[in-house]
Amino acid sequence: MESASVAATAPAFGPEAFINRELSWLEFNLRVLEEAENPENPLLERLKFLAIFSSNLDEFFMVRVSGVREQAFGESAPQDFTADGLRPIEQLVQVSGRTQELVARQYRCLQEILRPALTEQGIEILSSDAVDAASQAELDVFFHDRALPILTPMAIDPAHPSPRYHNRGLYIAAMLEHREGLGPKRMLAVVQVPQVLPRFVPVGSTRSQRRSFVLLEDVVAARLPVLFGGFDVLTWTTFRVTRDSDLELLEQESDDMLKLIEERLKARARGQAVRLEIAAGADPHVEQAIIDDEELHADDAYSEVYRIPGPLDLTALWELHKLPGFEDFHDRPFTPAVPRGLRRRGEDLYRSISQRDILLHHPYESFDPVVEFVTKAANDPQVLAIKQTLYRTSGDSPISRALMTAAEAGKHVTALVELKARFDEANNVSWARQLERAGVHVVFGFLDLKTHCKVSLVVRQEGQTLKRYVHLGTGNYNPTTALLYTDVGLFTANEQIADDASALFNLLTGYSQGHEWKKLVVAPTHLHSRTIELIEEQTERARQGAPSRIFAKLNSLVDHRVIEALYRASQAGVPIDIVSRGICCLRPGVPGLSETIRVRSIVDRFLEHSRIFVFGEGDEARVFLASADWMPRNFVRRVEVMFPVEAEEPRRRILEEILPCYLADNVRARLLDSEGVYHLLHPEPGVAPFRSQQHFLETRAASAAASPEGQPASQP
Repeated sequence: MESASVAATAPAFGPEAFINRELSWLEFNLRVLEEAENPENPLLERLKFLAIFSSNLDEFFMVRVSGVREQAFGESAPQDFTADGLRPIEQLVQVSGRTQELVARQYRCLQEILRPALTEQGIEILSSDAVDAASQAELDVFFHDRALPILTPMAIDPAHPSPRYHNRGLYIAAMLEHREGLGPKRMLAVVQVPQVLPRFVPVGSTRSQRRSFVLLEDVVAARLPVLFGGFDVLTWTTFRVTRDSDLELLEQESDDMLKLIEERLKARARGQAVRLEIAAGADPHVEQAIIDDEELHADDAYSEVYRIPGPLDLTALWELHKLPGFEDFHDRPFTPAVPRGLRRRGEDLYRSISQRDILLHHPYESFDPVVEFVTKAANDPQVLAIKQTLYRTSGDSPISRALMTAAEAGKHVTALVELKARFDEANNVSWARQLERAGVHVVFGFLDLKTHCKVSLVVRQEGQTLKRYVHLGTGNYNPTTALLYTDVGLFTANEQIADDASALFNLLTGYSQGHEWKKLVVAPTHLHSRTIELIEEQTERARQGAPSRIFAKLNSLVDHRVIEALYRASQAGVPIDIVSRGICCLRPGVPGLSETIRVRSIVDRFLEHSRIFVFGEGDEARVFLASADWMPRNFVRRVEVMFPVEAEEPRRRILEEILPCYLADNVRARLLDSEGVYHLLHPEPGVAPFRSQQHFLETRAASAAASPEGQPASQP
């Protein structure tokens, strides 16, 4: 098994050869923001990207910034070696400065571009004092009937200490002056804005073409004298605290991982504050009181305080994005096609898989067959056993319910539920308990490793023999996100892959080791070393003058040893194309170092999530799909699987249909330069615009319509 020490090996190249991980992530979020700014996107889709930008930033602070902060001000050592050489405090200073710039740009987009555009199209966001008398009466009724019973006014004085503000909760802080009755002459008070109520409160007729809303915090703030009877409101402001929310489990000891996760979830809400967002122009005394209470840094060089020139927490824009009646301001709906190898009318799913490996390209091709793979097994009397990994599932997971049905029918069912899937822990705890009650054998993998691989195994009695069917994927078993993320999966009955899949589950459930892996490349045993070996094979071919090539599509490229191997391959002349949606710590195009490497990022309608790797050229090219990115955590702290695509038709589709499209995108692709800056590509003169995701949508729809073998699948 590969040791975690591989991630800590000192780099062979100087720090100038690497881009800082945290700063690279911020540039990814800028690309998301650019989609909100892009006038070619439908108006409500631009709001969606603005909400995603905020959601991404929340998680960045809760997980990444909190970790760097602990290294800078606490006693925590970094999990991974930072090859770029920046010390933790230097990272914090640069992250803070860049984030302040990006947040300012986000609010310019909202206030100067999107709000006027929304108003023009009939969606108004009004201030509480700008509505007419009839709307004020509506808001009064809403406040008294729906908000007031929920609200809790909280004074802050020696008898009432400052409350522990909930992570990402929206609060109103007010400076109050006493008129009569109990209480001090002047005091600071807070009230949490209820998360259970709509953030955008409708006013006026909902039947007209115009829709008007007032922000919930404005509704509450205008009625603070009602909430704090006997006091005048001198000033009020909104604020929001973000806390360290990374669950540290590696050094915890527990006889029951389920209980341990539940305990840590409760502790998450009490984590150290890492960011304060507060309305610009807030009373300085109110602001300072919160800063002091939460022990935040607010220096000129490094500040954890973000003064926001507009509504806080723009993740709430999802509410406007989902408004009915504005379909013209959304992306055109689509229906995923039936995967190409499953279009033979009336053919049984398992029969199809037994005859040929089948590639599935989501969301362009339906996720329904993956769900059917498990649901059919649950009701098939010939199926004896089902084994399944579950990392992130949907709220009402048909796959989890099928596993319960199978167990209740007496089948042998095993589910590996990863309780440590970040921010899905509570959902997975709930499913784990339901599965256990139904009779499913539920295991949680390893305390010090996340099980991130996506594998489903069905064992079926066929005559006198047992036959195994396998699904392997790059994405989660989640029908909801399968419509939003691009992923690739493979159905196969290949005996060697089936042997490896069985051995993988034996490892996960019983620590069984010693298996000689035939096809699967597994982390943390040998994925890291095999990846470098595959790169080095191409390096050697280039040195000998033989054709060579490397293509890698992934979410993040961070591991410095893999980057160094790519640099050596480039120095040998290997053509290298990397499509990294998010983080990339490699510097392409540096003379003498990475001249043959091109790095691009595609941010578009769907979240690019698939991991595709090609080593070699032409008939000798080796094609792999994987659940893992090229990051230290995927190599040494997770159970991951990289699997080959060897059957002719799936392999051809990847090499001739999927891969070239990503490299041809000149509409939503951005090219990374050697300074770490991404440049949006534009069609050159005489070259037609090509948008890869749109092309996949159009070709899948056309292919399904032209096929006599079957019709498109209905959208889940």
